[in-house]
Amino acid sequence: MIYKKLPSEKKYEIIYADPPWQFSNKKTGGSMKSGSEHQYLNVMSVDDICNMPIPEIAAENCTLIMWYVGSMPKEAIRVVESWGFKIKGMNGFCWNKEAVKGLPYFGMGFRTRAGMESAIIAIKGKPKVYSHSVRQVRSASVGKHSEKPAEFRDDIIELCGDLPRIELFSRKAVEGWDCLGDEVGKC
Repeated sequence: MIYKKLPSEKKYEIIYADPPWQFSNKKTGGSMKSGSEHQYLNVMSVDDICNMPIPEIAAENCTLIMWYVGSMPKEAIRVVESWGFKIKGMNGFCWNKEAVKGLPYFGMGFRTRAGMESAIIAIKGKPKVYSHSVRQVRSASVGKHSEKPAEFRDDIIELCGDLPRIELFSRKAVEGWDCLGDEVGKC
């Protein structure tokens, strides 16, 4: 599991996470291969995510930006609080997904068809806000499954500052970020 690899000797002022949430449904959609267990090397239960040693790597003043699944808001809150953070916004960042030619994305969903994702912004201590110009909503094209637009990383740095930062559950190495994930280097 990824959490065994966390560098406990280093403290981060920005933690960016997109956990591989485990769902109770194994298969969804027309292809019957869209369930999370078909998309990731590993998925994690909410308990496993909560039990990650995030408090050990979080600086005294730290901002957490964590993507969560719209059908699991209570679980996302539980994770944030178990990591020692206070929520400042359930929709701190909202990604309005675009398909080809800028058309609205027509994703999966439990009631309505998904076309956006949200990231919680939470804090520990009193981290400074470096810019009040960062917008909450961004429209961007969909990439590989669960891949978030790179522009959000730029927004995070503008908002939080050019501080020690880590991306958890990353699928690729990104310059300027410590990146940990089972799939780094495999995409």
